Amino acid sequence: MRKHFGAGLVGALYASGARLVAAALLLFATAGTALAQTAQGGAAPMIGAPQPWGMGLQASGGPIKDAISSFNSLVFWIIVAITIFVFLLLVWVVVKYSAAANPKPSRTSHNTALEIAWTVVPVLILLVIAIPSFRLIYYQDRAVDAEFTINVQGRQWYWHYAYPDQGNFTFDSYPVQDADIRPGQIRALSVDNPLVIPVGANVRILTTGQDVIHSFFVPSLGVQKYTIPGRTLETWIRADRPGVYYGQCNQICGVNHWFMPIEVRAVPREEFNAWAEQARTRFAQGLPPGPPPSVLAERQAQSTTIADARR
Repeated sequence: MRKHFGAGLVGALYASGARLVAAALLLFATAGTALAQTAQGGAAPMIGAPQPWGMGLQASGGPIKDAISSFNSLVFWIIVAITIFVFLLLVWVVVKYSAAANPKPSRTSHNTALEIAWTVVPVLILLVIAIPSFRLIYYQDRAVDAEFTINVQGRQWYWHYAYPDQGNFTFDSYPVQDADIRPGQIRALSVDNPLVIPVGANVRILTTGQDVIHSFFVPSLGVQKYTIPGRTLETWIRADRPGVYYGQCNQICGVNHWFMPIEVRAVPREEFNAWAEQARTRFAQGLPPGPPPSVLAERQAQSTTIADARR
C-alpha cells in the first residue's frame, strides 16, 4: 500500500513540478528582460514598443505599469520558491520511497498532517497573490484627481478620439500605410493622428464601442480596456516620461483586427497646450488636429536631411 501511495505521490508531484518549472522559466525571462529594458530606458524620451527578440514586459512609462511590473516580480519569486520546494520534495520522495529503500512497504495510506498542509499552504499562497492583485485592479479602474478626460471609441477598424475638456474636438486615427512610412515610424504601429497627452498628467479615459467589442491596449502605460457598444468604461493613464507609446487592439474584432494601432505621444505641457490650440483651430476648419509641434520639427528635420542627401 505504501509503495502505491508513494508512486502516486511521485507522479502528482512530478506533473506539478513540471508545470511550475515551465512557469518559472517564463517569468524569469520576463523579469530579466523587463529589468534590462528599464535599465536601458533611463534617458528620456522613451519608445514604448515591442523589441526584436523581446520576451518580457515592455519598459514602464508610468505608475500603472510600475505597479504591474512589481506584481509580476512578486508572482515570479513566489513561483521560484514553489519550484525549488517541489523539486527538493520530489527528490526526497524518489529516494525515501523507492523499492530499494522499502523492500517491505508499509500499509500506511493516510497522513492527516500532510493532507492539512497541502490544503492550507496553497490557500495562503493564493491569498498572498490575490490581495495585491485586487489592489492593482482597483488602482487601474478609476482616475483620482484627473486633469482632463479623453473619450476613446473603437470602430471597424480605426480609433476615434475626443477631447471634451479642450474644446470638444474629435478626430480619427488611422495606421500609416506601408508606402507612406517615414524614418522613425514603425510599420503597423505608427498612425496619422496620434493621441497626445501632457507628461505627468492623470488622464481619465472613457471607452466605448461603435460596432463590435475592441480593446484599447497600450502595454508600456499599463492600460487595457474594452470598448463595448452601448457601455462606457473608465480607466486612466499617466506618462511620467516624454516619448511615444504604442499599442494595438488585442480583441479579435474582425478581418482588420490587426489594423488598429494606437500611438500615444507624451509631450511637455507647453507642447500639449500648443497642440490643443492648433487642434481647435484645425477642427473648426474641418481638418484633423495634426501632430504635436515636436513631431512637426522631427519631420521637417528628416525631410531636410533626405533632401540634402539627394543633392
